[in-house]
Amino acid sequence: MESNEIQEIYRKRFGEDLDFRQKMYLVLCSEFFQKYIPEDSTVLEIGAGYCEFINNIKAKSKIALDLNPDVKSFAKDSVEVIISSSVDMREIGDGSVDVVFTNNFFEHLSKENIIKTVKEIRRVLRDDGRFLILQPNVRFCFRDYWMFFDHITPLDDRSLSEVLEVNGFRVVECRPKFLPYTIKSKLPKSIFLLELYLKFPIVHRLFGKQAFIHAKKSL
Repeated sequence: MESNEIQEIYRKRFGEDLDFRQKMYLVLCSEFFQKYIPEDSTVLEIGAGYCEFINNIKAKSKIALDLNPDVKSFAKDSVEVIISSSVDMREIGDGSVDVVFTNNFFEHLSKENIIKTVKEIRRVLRDDGRFLILQPNVRFCFRDYWMFFDHITPLDDRSLSEVLEVNGFRVVECRPKFLPYTIKSKLPKSIFLLELYLKFPIVHRLFGKQAFIHAKKSL
């Protein structure tokens, strides 16, 4: 899609929830994602969108990459913004990034571009680099997976792990059920409930419809 179409879709989809999403990711970053990311690291978020993750994670150097030019309006001053496709990240040097994060991203790409993106991620990561993925798991949200017009490729934790492992990564942690599929659901929007949810992984088996995968670059 063209960048103006991307802008319009995401403004309609997330516009009314931006304040809650910022608060939500402040909790997710501090209570979960930060343990995977040393504060002296360089972090790249691909498909950064409204920068909820990259703004709230603590790191020495932070990069937000997205095709949507709106990302410039939402990134904090401490975040470097790159307007680019994930299949060609030539502005980012080889082996210059410690951690790459993607959130609800790969379902928007063709299978060919998923592979190209994974290879680009491997290129920019250092030898001990980490790749963190939060991804709708079609196994558990198949009824609603296609509710968004720009979803192209169905993925679950197994297929995503497979494409990683045949393209230079080793999956070291896979949680098939982590977060609920979307905040646009019957579940109440509550930061307090989110904090409780993160503390009790047994509840993830009931409500989790997004997978979390932690992979490392294979040498």
